[in-house]
Amino acid sequence: MAQTTNQQDNLLEVSHLKKYFPVGGHQYLKAVDDVSFFIRRGETFGLVGESGCGKSTIGRTLVKLYEPTDGSILFNGEDITKFDRKQCKQYAREAQMIFQDPYASLDPRMTVGDIIGEGIDIHGICSGMERQKIIYDCLEKVGLSKEHASRFPHEFSGGQRQRIGIARSLAINPKFIVCDEPISALDVSIQAQVVNLLTDLQQEMGLTYLFIAHDLSMVKNISDRVCVMYLGSVMELADSMELYRDPQHPYTKALFSAIPVADPDYEAERRRIVLEGDVPSPVNPPAGCKFCGRCQMAKPICHEQAPQLKEISSGHYCACHLFD
Repeated sequence: MAQTTNQQDNLLEVSHLKKYFPVGGHQYLKAVDDVSFFIRRGETFGLVGESGCGKSTIGRTLVKLYEPTDGSILFNGEDITKFDRKQCKQYAREAQMIFQDPYASLDPRMTVGDIIGEGIDIHGICSGMERQKIIYDCLEKVGLSKEHASRFPHEFSGGQRQRIGIARSLAINPKFIVCDEPISALDVSIQAQVVNLLTDLQQEMGLTYLFIAHDLSMVKNISDRVCVMYLGSVMELADSMELYRDPQHPYTKALFSAIPVADPDYEAERRRIVLEGDVPSPVNPPAGCKFCGRCQMAKPICHEQAPQLKEISSGHYCACHLFD
């Protein structure tokens, strides 16, 4: 996939990334299969798709919770897949993650202060009053108070727990944060608050986000560019407004047609694209395009040869034989 003309603008460059999980009998689940994209400094890069398409696996691989099967991940021009243990620890200061489940991601035996301060301790950043000040500052940044530092996770609501998770990710002053569906487990009334908080923190601290989500409307509002995935592969990638205004891939069109619109008259008249069939197995995906079995526009070549992700207009990429 082509990169931007000025590659110095790219904080992260992912090239031909693969992540396979062994499932026995010399078979592999191809969770991420030859994915390429770049993320510019200071932007929010949205990642959307059905459950099981590989979104979270990509996020966990980018912060080295998973080791990739193949491909390269350049962070500030350095390939993190080749880092030794010392370099990985240093990279952990630059790249953090906000997890989907605010109930499971916080240790119930630790106080909030110790949860936030754990990264500070691991990296030996500071101690004593200086450590305490960073913890208090992080709590205030996410809309909590320093009195909360002595409490335990079970004393907080889901939205407050997610704020604690965000504060933990900020404590070591990272440059890049993977937001792995950070709002999906929260009440609708709280979701917008958390998204607004993330936006404010990005502007204040110059953060770069990979934002993974199911809520397509929310991704549209928070993301600068959006990547659509299906069965471990990129189907389409473009600027957020461009993608939502003029989707080109048949899967993207079907996905976006499912977004509810707050206009009863328009909603009653618009045409929903209903996909037939089931998602293929990631253990034994189709030989050609992974979407061809459910695509109403599939041609013979779609069943034989996988399409390449190509630029069909400025900054708009699509993996579909319709554009050959």
